Amino acid sequence: MPPRPAVLTKRTLDKDLDKITHAEDAAKHVLRRLVAPGLGLIFVGLTMIFAGVYVFDRPGAMLVVAAAALAGYMAMNIGANDVTNNVGAAVGARAMTMGQALIIAAIFEVLGATIAGGEVVKTISSNIVDAIQVPQAILGWIMMAALMAAALWINLATWMNAPVSTTHAIVGAVIGAGISAVGTEPVNWRVMLEITSSWITSPLIGGLIAAGLLYLVKTLIIYRDDKIAAAQRWVPVLVAVMAGGFMAYMVLQLSPPGRFPSFTVILIGIGIGLVSWLAARPLVLAQARDLENRNSSLRVLFRLPLIGSAALLSFAHGANDVSNAVGPLSAIVHSVGIGGVDGVDGVGHPPLWVMLIGAFGISVGLLLFGPRLIRLVGEEITKLNPMRAYCVALSTAFTVIVASWLGLPVSTTHIAVGAVFGVGFFREWYTRHSKRRIAYIRRKAESFDIDEPEEPNIHEQRRRYLVRRSHFMTIVAAWIVTVPVSAALAAVIYWAMFALFV
Repeated sequence: MPPRPAVLTKRTLDKDLDKITHAEDAAKHVLRRLVAPGLGLIFVGLTMIFAGVYVFDRPGAMLVVAAAALAGYMAMNIGANDVTNNVGAAVGARAMTMGQALIIAAIFEVLGATIAGGEVVKTISSNIVDAIQVPQAILGWIMMAALMAAALWINLATWMNAPVSTTHAIVGAVIGAGISAVGTEPVNWRVMLEITSSWITSPLIGGLIAAGLLYLVKTLIIYRDDKIAAAQRWVPVLVAVMAGGFMAYMVLQLSPPGRFPSFTVILIGIGIGLVSWLAARPLVLAQARDLENRNSSLRVLFRLPLIGSAALLSFAHGANDVSNAVGPLSAIVHSVGIGGVDGVDGVGHPPLWVMLIGAFGISVGLLLFGPRLIRLVGEEITKLNPMRAYCVALSTAFTVIVASWLGLPVSTTHIAVGAVFGVGFFREWYTRHSKRRIAYIRRKAESFDIDEPEEPNIHEQRRRYLVRRSHFMTIVAAWIVTVPVSAALAAVIYWAMFALFV
């Protein structure tokens, strides 16, 4: 048989090498998708080891270690799904990159959870289902079922690109598992009514605060003849308000009850606000040099307060929503008799190691799985610029901070979307009715016919002013089913656990 030509052999070899290259590329593509789940699994394993160090010689150690793994898994799901509300506005407004947003959110989530998260953890761990009326052994399994059910539902919602309320999920799961275990009597319906009312009122409050902030920004800065001079005057004031309010909250949260009278706290907030104003003023003046007198130039000047508000919101979210992960774990720690050590007191404050599991779990979930929903919330639901995004972020932060101070586990998702709606509806009203805006437009464009405007484009108004209906309806539908789905799933999981292990 004659030998094959060299050219034909070379072509065959090239084809075979191309196939190998394509196979390698496909393998890399598949493996890249497995990196984040693999790192998440490693974190869960490290969580179990971390919890085991504290409880290995205590009774019920195996239950606590298993609960710690579920709490770490739950915390990662919170980071992947819920933290998008903190930095999504800033990323959507292009005030910071995705990498910067992830780093800032991760740092301040940890700080908020460890420094100021104790009050809300007590609500989740002992106030929804009365721990006194439930046998301690049963309480541990109730919280285990609740953690697993809530985490599975949030994981599914994240996979479906639906930013749901993690607070709804865990509260519904605790109720479902509690009723399946001991009936309706131990459920504290008064606390549930308070929590439910906060879910309804908090979005309204967030929307009103956001609309008020946007009104001030438009009145004092945007619709002024010299926008840059107005921004130089008022942007440092906005930074001062943000810093002063944050510091007043920190003093109230960290100091012993009754140590500082309200008047003293207000003075501390004013003092910090004044210092922040003095520090921000030269920075804003330096940024404003050589900027043109136009709205696009304001993006540069609002970058600093928007980053600050995103960091503040991450802190507030860590303080409030860490309870969704470690509240049930804290209840399990108490149920097996490990209370009274490692920082646990008779009032029910969780130990530091429990808080750290939730804090770092949220940050790990954000870093590994957060970017996709950050893009959805920041870029696809509604159109944001730095000024509107600042109003959304700051109003959400203050609403969550007040709720955390009061010990109410509110939904940051609801508050953030409520703030977006407040901004959108206010823009519609302001565009049609503001005399200041009409006078400003008349001065800038003599040919603009205010008295007889053209027929408005309804579709364009919806795109520019309001949340896009397609995404909004999906999110609302997920909100509606979160409580019943998580409750039913928790009940089924509790029955399965009770049949297998108890």
